[in-house]
Formats: sequence, C-alpha cells, structure tokens
Amino acid sequence: MTSTTTAGRPHGADSEVGRLRTVVLHRPGPELKRLTPRNNDKLLFDGIPWVARAQEEHDAFAEALRERDVEVLYLTELLTEALESEVARNHAITSALSGLHLGDTMRSYLGRFLADASPEELTGYLTAGIRNDEVRGGFGLVTSLLASDDFLVDPLPNLLFTRDSSVWVRDRVAVTALAMPARKRETQLTDLVYSEHPRFRGTMKIHGWHHEYVEGGDVLLLAPGVLAVGVGERTTPAGVERLARQVFHAGLAHTVLAVPITQERATMHLDTVCTMVDVDKIIMYPNVADSLRAHAVTLADPAEAHADPGEMRLQVAEAEPFLVAAAKAMGIDALHQIDTGLDPVTAEREQWDDGNNTLALAPRVAVAYERNVETNDRLEAAGIEVVRIAGSELGSGRGGPRCMSCPVSRDPLAV
Repeated sequence: MTSTTTAGRPHGADSEVGRLRTVVLHRPGPELKRLTPRNNDKLLFDGIPWVARAQEEHDAFAEALRERDVEVLYLTELLTEALESEVARNHAITSALSGLHLGDTMRSYLGRFLADASPEELTGYLTAGIRNDEVRGGFGLVTSLLASDDFLVDPLPNLLFTRDSSVWVRDRVAVTALAMPARKRETQLTDLVYSEHPRFRGTMKIHGWHHEYVEGGDVLLLAPGVLAVGVGERTTPAGVERLARQVFHAGLAHTVLAVPITQERATMHLDTVCTMVDVDKIIMYPNVADSLRAHAVTLADPAEAHADPGEMRLQVAEAEPFLVAAAKAMGIDALHQIDTGLDPVTAEREQWDDGNNTLALAPRVAVAYERNVETNDRLEAAGIEVVRIAGSELGSGRGGPRCMSCPVSRDPLAV
C-alpha cells in the first residue's frame, strides 16, 4: 500500500483484522439532541438517546482505542478543517440547500447565512441542522407555513456510524452511496473531507455518493484481495456490480462475494450478521448461518468470454454456502464460525444488541459491547481477546463498535 499521509502512517487497509493504526470516529453531538418522538423513525433511530451518557460511552470507546496505540480522528474536526477551502464550503452549502421543500426565498437567504459562517459554525449547521425558528430572515411562504420546530436543514444523527460513508480498500477510499434519504448528505460531507482536507488530498477514490447504493456496513475485507458485500436493505445488486468492476480495474481485489441478506431492520447490513475477528475466524449470527449464501464474482477470462478487447466482463458463480465460498476465495481450509449467543433466543437478543458487530484491533483482539455477555464469552473461549465497552445509549441507532468506526490505516496482512 502506498503511503498517502503526512502523519507518518500509511492510509489504507487490506483486511478487517490487520493491526489498527488510525480510525475516524464521530463523537455524539448536538445532532442527537434534535431527535424527538416525531422524527426519530425518519432519522433511523429506534429510541431517543440520553446524549450526555452516549458521549461518555463514546469517549470511553475512543480512549480504549488510544490505549491500544490507535490514532483517533474525529469527523467533525476533519470537516471543519476541510471547510477552510472555498471549494468545500460551496459544495457543502449547495448540497445542504438542495431540498425542494425550501423554495427560492428561503434557499437564497440560507445560502447567504451559511456563506457568512465560520468553518466551525458551518460544520455545526451542516451536522446539527437548522430549524425554522432559528432563522432570522428569508420570510416568505415556506417559513410562514412550516411549523416553528420543522427543520429547514435536517440534522445528521447517523454520523455516529462513520463506517457507512466510506471504506478503505488497500490505498484507495471508496466513498459510498447511502440508500436512506436521511443519510444522503453524510456521504457528501465525507467526500469533501477526502477531497479537500490536507491530510487526504491526493487520495485516489473509487465509487462515489452519486453512484448506485453501496453502504460501508455491507463491505467486509475478508482477506487481501477478497471482499464480501451484503446485498439487502441498503446495498443493491447494481451497487455491488459497480464496486466489483472498480476494484478489479484498480487491481485491489480478485474476488468479490455478493451475499444476499434479509431486508429487515435487524439485518440492515452484512456487519450486523457477521464480522471478522481473526484471519480465519468470524463471529456470526447462528440463526442465519445455515442459510447465508454467496455468489463469487470474478473477472471472466477474455478468451472465454468472447468479449471485445478491453471490455471488462464479470463472471458470477452459482451461490454456495457463505463460509464455503469465503474460504475458497481466501485460500484457506476453513473460515471458522463463532456463534452469537448460546441458544437461538439469546442469539437473537444479542444480535439485535450488535453482538456480531465487533471492531478488530488486531488478529484475535476485538472491541465489543459489554452487554452481550454470552457472545463475548464465546469469543474468549475461541481465543479472542475482548475489549469490552459500554453501549446502552450508543446502540439506540442500531450500531456497534464496527459501525461507529472507519479504519483509515491498518497494518497489511502477510500474504
């Protein structure tokens, strides 16, 4: 992997379990205080979190990473620094005001208002949103007819889950395309960070927020050259196809496993079903383990495909059991499954509480929510060191340690 950082550590990752060096987090902020019983469903939260406690839990999570010599970067700090760029400011303001509900009068007023804000203030408006009763101008039909507490610019509480809006594949970053309307602006802001922040300037990007839907929670780097991508509620077959073409064209992977998952809230991403905890071990929800299947996608041999010279043809294999297809692609005898919970009922409870959603800090070391007691016991019985963190409030948006972290730098695995 090519070094693209001035901080002394190369950016990039070729696995889920290489030693973690740098990670991007988002500390819960004012955007969570914007959640109400009226809007939490629209904004994809199952409850109203106690924000102060969520911040305490997140601070403890970040400190646990620092204690393992992981550099912690905060998304809003990166965004504020990127917004020093006039190009970034203009893009951010334009995307924030693109909603058709604003009308020309309010859009014009807010455009001037945001243009006058400092980078730090602009970050606050873009992430915490702007309510109708918080503006002091732009008076027209829109502001007159909307309720005082309606949002002109929606808050982004799901910024907490930094994994979804970008994924590093070796030394390139895939800026993803988020499917849910409440999250579309997140990936646009992430794109600005990678484009305009001095630390990331020059980073080569793949995919993009304007392409077919692919979310980072669905992308697992099983091994160097092998990606598994969930296809379900958030990531579409067309998104996987485009991502596969891009990683093959750039020489970043030789196999992409397309893994259909149930389109339900409990299994919104592949990483709610399974995550890697060692080079050959995966924690997996046992209630779906027997039914989880995968299509291996590879480049077709041009001589056999009868394709035009230079045309990239994909070869899609028949579906196989996920663990079988994964082991074949990874070139190992078996990918060993560690079950969530000890029985079907416990497994269902702990899967809902993100028991599968672990963040590997190194081979055989993983961060997990402390409340998933039986799953953590099973991990330790399998030789995995578990770094336990609290998550009673952090989990209200349905995400665990992996969801809340975007690895920017991992040590490469030996191949």
